Parts: sequence; C-alpha cells; structure tokens
Amino acid sequence: MLRRIEDFQKDWAYEAEMTGKALNTLTNESLGQKVTDDGRTLGFLGWHLTQTLREMLGQVGLKIDGPSHDAECPNDADEIAAAYQKAAKSVTDEINANWTDETLLQEDSMYGETWARGLTLFYLIAHQAHHRGQMTVLMRQAGLPVPGVYGPAKEDWAAMGAPALP
Repeated sequence: MLRRIEDFQKDWAYEAEMTGKALNTLTNESLGQKVTDDGRTLGFLGWHLTQTLREMLGQVGLKIDGPSHDAECPNDADEIAAAYQKAAKSVTDEINANWTDETLLQEDSMYGETWARGLTLFYLIAHQAHHRGQMTVLMRQAGLPVPGVYGPAKEDWAAMGAPALP
C-alpha cells in the first residue's frame, strides 16, 4: 500500500512512461494480435489499460481525462497511445490537486471489497504491469520490438553488443 503521494507520483511516472513506450511501439497491423481465437487482442489490452485509469479512479472521486469504460477500442495505434498519455497525465494532475498523504488512508468500496486509497493506487500500478506483461508476449509474436521495463529486453542487449540472456 502506498502511504505518500510523493511515492506514488515517482512510481507512477516510471510506470506510465514504460506503458507509453509499449503503446508507442504498436502498429495498426499489430492491434489484432492474440494468442488464441478467443483471447484478448493487443489493441484490446492497450485500450483496457487506458480506460481503467478513468474507471478505477472515478470510483474514488477523481475525474480522469480518459475514455469511458464503454468507449469502443480505436483501430488506430497512435490514437490508443495518445489517449493513454492524456489519461496518465490526468492521473498525476488529479492526485496532486485533490489528494494528500492522509487521503491515502481513506477507504472506499472497490469491486466488492474495501480498499484504502493507497491500496487502490498500488493496484492501479499492479494492474497496469500485469497487462503490460501480457502485451509484451503479443508484441513479440507480432514481430514488434519489446521495450525493457524492469531490465533489458532482447533488443536492449543487442544494442549494448551483448548476447541476450537465455
């Protein structure tokens, strides 16, 4: 659970940048990539991450400038990436303007449970990391370069002139 706004903002800046890198790598052709016939597409996952910022934080009273939960997924990768960037910046702005460290201890009903707002912010980051991980698998299958997030990706090792670790 996050207990200080400053800690969230530091973590959020990095996580939003990494998600932005992944989304900026997508192409229109890659948006339909999925593992199984009934699986989620790469475009769906990117759009889901974007929509969740408004949906989840809207439940705790923040007005995030992003697409609604029922907004249709665009067929344009640049549109998804731009919508994410706008919503991610809105998260930073809304929390800075409306919350304090004490706010993080307030509790809300969230998805059938009771969460402190600091836990909601932690879950927002964890949700994003979870789906970004799914995206990297689909990106690799679609032949896209995968950005290193918590360490070098295959492409990063090659750029450093080093063999990729097995």
